[in-house]
Amino acid sequence: MTGSEYIALLTLATAMSFSPGPNNTLSAAMAANGGLRSAVPFVCAVPVGWGLLAGLCALGLGAMVLKVPALHWGIKILGTGYLLFMAYRLIRAKPVSPASPATTDTSIRLGFVQGVAMQFVNIKAWMLALAISAGWVVGRADMWERLIIVAPTMMAFAFTSNLSYAVMGAVLREWLGVGNRLVWFNRAMATILIATSIWMFTI
Repeated sequence: MTGSEYIALLTLATAMSFSPGPNNTLSAAMAANGGLRSAVPFVCAVPVGWGLLAGLCALGLGAMVLKVPALHWGIKILGTGYLLFMAYRLIRAKPVSPASPATTDTSIRLGFVQGVAMQFVNIKAWMLALAISAGWVVGRADMWERLIIVAPTMMAFAFTSNLSYAVMGAVLREWLGVGNRLVWFNRAMATILIATSIWMFTI
């Protein structure tokens, strides 16, 4: 892989990883509601799930999904449905204790396994994995060497971006504990998820 190819990869990784999406939104929401520790399993799961997805795309799963409409639509339906479900959870989340108003029930928390699985119904994750596989990996003589470079790089960006959003949510947590700020924050995060789900279903 040439230096210019790697710079192009880093540019794409920055734009895609740090722009708002399902993973970043949920990382921020979980940390704002339950603290940074509650978001860590999901933050760690995102790069692992994406790495598995990228590897499978390089092995041909991506091409299969593009060629079989039923698989493509299945991912869309599951992905949009799950985001709408998480948006509903956020809207319904309520503070559990007057003494700790910035802590809500655990209904919006996602564990490590759930976070890994979510990547396989996340259209944004699919788009990135397919773009990376087609542009940097598949069809190249040094395919496996490229994958060894590309996958850890993208996984590092996935971890860093989600951790950044989670830290932001955790930093805002005390401020959100005043009045109904947390409720409105959750509704704003839910709105982002709903808008994302609509976008995912229409592409």
